[in-house]
Amino acid sequence: MWDITRDMEEMPPTPSEHGELPPATEAPAGGATSRRALMLGALGASTVVAIRPALAQTTGSVLTCEIPIPDQARAGSYIALDGSTVPARTLFAFAPPSRPYTGEEVKRALQGGMLPNTNYFSNQAYLNYIRRLQRGQGGFTCYASLQMPGG
Repeated sequence: MWDITRDMEEMPPTPSEHGELPPATEAPAGGATSRRALMLGALGASTVVAIRPALAQTTGSVLTCEIPIPDQARAGSYIALDGSTVPARTLFAFAPPSRPYTGEEVKRALQGGMLPNTNYFSNQAYLNYIRRLQRGQGGFTCYASLQMPGG
């Protein structure tokens, strides 16, 4: 495990520790304070660098996550135009798609596009189903991720 205090002790002394400060500047109380501040600043910078790739990876995973229609708990149900699940072969309801939709497909459809292999009415029914997703339902986390800024 990384020991910040050990690494700070191994650092070369700073100019302030040898009294080489410019005029009108005072050395901080305790010689290790400036070293500690430098180390903490470096630690903070490396944290920022580590977070950015993670955010980029998260964005990619949002686009590849899947939303099943309907979720496994309602498998075999059809989707009514309002997005509710109804018994199979209900008049004016749509059979579920043959595969889950990806976050990227759903994002495009929510921006005015069409889900793959749908017509106007089945597209609307499936999007209404997705909009009605709640915590605990399959696909909710994916849909919620699409709603976040940058998602």
